[in-house]
Amino acid sequence: MFLTGTRADFGKLKPLMKRVEARPEFRSTIFATGMHMLARYGLTINEIYKAGFTNVFPFYNQDSSAETSMEGALANTIHGLSHLMRERKPDLLVVHGDRVETLAGAIVGALNNTLVAHVEGGELSGTVDELIRHSVSKLAHAHFVANTEAAGRLAQMGERAESVWVVGSPDIDVMLGSDLPAIQEVRAHYRIPFDDYGILLYHPVTTEVAHQERRARKLVDAMLESGRSFVVVSPNNDLGSDIIMSQLRRLDDDSRFRHLPSLRFEAFLTLLRESAAIVGNSSAGIREAPVYGVQTINLGSRQSNRFRHASITDMSEEDPRLADCLRDMGGRFETSTHFGDGRSAELFMDALASEQFWQTPRQKQFLDLPAIEQATR
Repeated sequence: MFLTGTRADFGKLKPLMKRVEARPEFRSTIFATGMHMLARYGLTINEIYKAGFTNVFPFYNQDSSAETSMEGALANTIHGLSHLMRERKPDLLVVHGDRVETLAGAIVGALNNTLVAHVEGGELSGTVDELIRHSVSKLAHAHFVANTEAAGRLAQMGERAESVWVVGSPDIDVMLGSDLPAIQEVRAHYRIPFDDYGILLYHPVTTEVAHQERRARKLVDAMLESGRSFVVVSPNNDLGSDIIMSQLRRLDDDSRFRHLPSLRFEAFLTLLRESAAIVGNSSAGIREAPVYGVQTINLGSRQSNRFRHASITDMSEEDPRLADCLRDMGGRFETSTHFGDGRSAELFMDALASEQFWQTPRQKQFLDLPAIEQATR
């Protein structure tokens, strides 16, 4: 069973889902919830069906009438998933990343003695996402990580080396594949009238929500001042998203901006590859943009301490130089393979085909580092 709650994690899990479905010895189920079910975020449950998946169980863990608390979404997801888990009795639950739905999946799996695999654990996220990601890692039994750096962090957290597989980031399989749509097709489908553009993807920082309105206002001011065109993608639904949306509405009547609630993952990748830069605080600017050598203008603290590449420029939303930086965006840089080389699904299936994987203990114990063991003797 795969759990997906956002357009982003579905894009990353889809290569793994397709490989599993292609193997006759496996059967797969998708539990779809979170932003997938909300019209204001593009009702991306439809993208799951369009991708050809049929064994899909949709679940509303919130609605769009008000800003649902993160803990409310967590509780609702636990409640809904637990029923399906007991009914379907999967051998493996696969979760991704650092969303509250991910945490709900790890909790339900662990409490039902079901093997839980966490994709892209061991990374630094910033804001509350980092707490969630590491909590999921401690609840999960098996780990599919992007690189040896992430594997090392899991070792620091007391995880067994035998339970960690370095496979790379699954979305790079899609990024480096041959199935992305042409830019002309994407622009036509989403009615994007310009061919020179940046992408804005700016999410709330839940631990700094008191400053969110001022920072979002300064960002929109700089975008308007820059004179450049942007494809604007709505933020995720974390606490503070309505504050950002209220500022983004200032762009709606300006022909230089095309505001979209969501995009199909492959379409987003094509837009990213052909863009002048990605602006905001999304992990796409840290993980995906360097794969294409596209410039990132990374704003604020949301991606603090994460991977850095020559293509990434860190700034504050309130930096008076931001408008000039946006005006000059468009550099190209050496590409990065830090998060994988496009073989994630293949390596994932190699693990699932191994006897070692299915012998992963459900009973977890903290593994002390040798240095700690020595110091306590």
